[in-house]
Amino acid sequence: MRTISLPANPTGHSAPVTHVAFSSDGRHLASCSYDGSVLVWDTTVPARPRIKAQLRHRRLVNASAWNPVDSSLLATASADKTAGIWRISEEGPAKLVNVLARHTDDINSVAWMPDGERLICVSEDGRATLWNALAGTFLGEVGSHAAHCMMVSVSPGGLVATVGEDGMVAVSDPDSEIPPATRHYASSVEGCAWSHDGKTLAIACDDGSVSLLTGTLQPVLTVQVSESAARAVSWADDDETFAVGAYDGFLHVYSARGTALHKIYDARVWPRSVSVVQGTLAAGSFWNAPHLLDLASAARISGPDTPNHGTNAMALMGDELLLGCDSGSVLAVDLATAHDTARQLHVTEAPILSLITRGVTLYAGTYSGHVVRYEDGTTTSSQKINAPIPSLCHDGERIVAGTYNGELVGLDPQTLNITDRSAAHEGSVKSLATSGSGFLSAATDRTVAGGSFQERTTLWEHGNLVNAVAALGAHVAASASRDHTVKVGRFETTESGEQRLLDIQTLLGPDESVKCVALVGAPEAPFVLAGSYDFGLYAWHIDWRDNARTLASGQLLAEFTQGLSCMIALDNSRVAVAGWDGRVLVVGQDANGRVSVQRTMHVDELAAAARAAGRAVTA
Repeated sequence: MRTISLPANPTGHSAPVTHVAFSSDGRHLASCSYDGSVLVWDTTVPARPRIKAQLRHRRLVNASAWNPVDSSLLATASADKTAGIWRISEEGPAKLVNVLARHTDDINSVAWMPDGERLICVSEDGRATLWNALAGTFLGEVGSHAAHCMMVSVSPGGLVATVGEDGMVAVSDPDSEIPPATRHYASSVEGCAWSHDGKTLAIACDDGSVSLLTGTLQPVLTVQVSESAARAVSWADDDETFAVGAYDGFLHVYSARGTALHKIYDARVWPRSVSVVQGTLAAGSFWNAPHLLDLASAARISGPDTPNHGTNAMALMGDELLLGCDSGSVLAVDLATAHDTARQLHVTEAPILSLITRGVTLYAGTYSGHVVRYEDGTTTSSQKINAPIPSLCHDGERIVAGTYNGELVGLDPQTLNITDRSAAHEGSVKSLATSGSGFLSAATDRTVAGGSFQERTTLWEHGNLVNAVAALGAHVAASASRDHTVKVGRFETTESGEQRLLDIQTLLGPDESVKCVALVGAPEAPFVLAGSYDFGLYAWHIDWRDNARTLASGQLLAEFTQGLSCMIALDNSRVAVAGWDGRVLVVGQDANGRVSVQRTMHVDELAAAARAAGRAVTA
């Protein structure tokens, strides 16, 4: 397993903050990140947090939890399939006490039992396992889910609550023979938190609701927090209020009786995680450090000061390659020159998840749920669509946005007024691609569909969610999935307008989820590129006449030092590939069909060059 290696950021993280956890006394805050690190902040003075310790995993870190008995112990959960047990010293560096390994999949969350010795780990494989954390011994399973287990919370009395993408909430007592209590919901449940008195369990659901349940999972109260997924929840010390992070981009504060108290927005906040202690609310961030706010007033106490330029989307505008970043900026790189120079377009303050162009006009889909139109330095924003927008495409004159809510949203390209809406998928629409007279869509419901805005046909299905889809001409497409495969298919459009699959091949290579895909060459003999969370860039030549060699085909073309994020075909023989390590490669195919890396650029260097050019113009 390759180790994440990103440029160091002395002021904090080099990638978005995935999770925050306060110690019970409020003196320390642990923040986890996509950069593979955990930072422990001294928050004795919340207005001036300072870095006290840095911990490292091989892959991104999903969560952490402070020990309830020994406040110097911190457990961390990583995509490297391990849980780390660390001792945070008042003097000197942190020490690794133990490693709980090896889990069969990414660990999503950890929680200590009240005795301070045992730890619950929940992972992508659906299992909830119990460990003696200090001895490093596996004690057994305490539950399982039919899909990814997303979070665990342990009550002061030792009740273990787990939630998952299967919509199940389970409460068990590892020290009892009583069978677990379970409750099922129609949508995925990704967040949970016991109240401090141990009487109430709050759960955050993908349908935007937060439900309060008793220890036996009887309903107490449900509030509709958002039209987008509610992702995380945390109780105030007195259990009178709770904070919710939702994928509408807001932090929400509610009373325990269901009254909405605050709705807080900051384009830099990533509400994937929230933590509350002693009246202070911490939240994740797309920038370099967590956000700290006053829970009672919603006033900002402190926050990040440095943007990260992780590239999430790319588009072409003439000879310029456009890179859409976590910072909300777009870097425009002139590919016609060999020099790595760029312009910085200030499109939005929110992270950019998707990009398309039409002539000299740029359209950006944002995490905040807006589509932004940018032309000649002027921006126009759509109304809030109430969910992040990871995908955009053209459909004739219409702009189509795919949302985390599974919707297709049609917009007028000039005014950005919403003209149509369609519930196209039962999961987030992760990727769109224009193809012939219609367009393709890929979603977390495992399907790839094609057709018109209103008439969609499922072309094929993966074994897990689909991250990306790309088209080559009107009748060839490829998709990338969390099931570690790429599928490439040929299809036709019938006289009735329905799209029908003719042939499909499944390509193997990556050891982890495949994030992005592109197609070049001729439809009769396409060339497929795909990027994975295992840091690899893979390539395949497709022979439609001979699929017997498919399982043994493909090659590892290049390796990054973080997962690959996106790619785009530049022409019939070249593809631009971006990774979260800040590298952008141009990969090309020569006349003999050989493929190689033709150019390497670095986003931080491009951003620095753009800033320098901007200062020169201003001067």
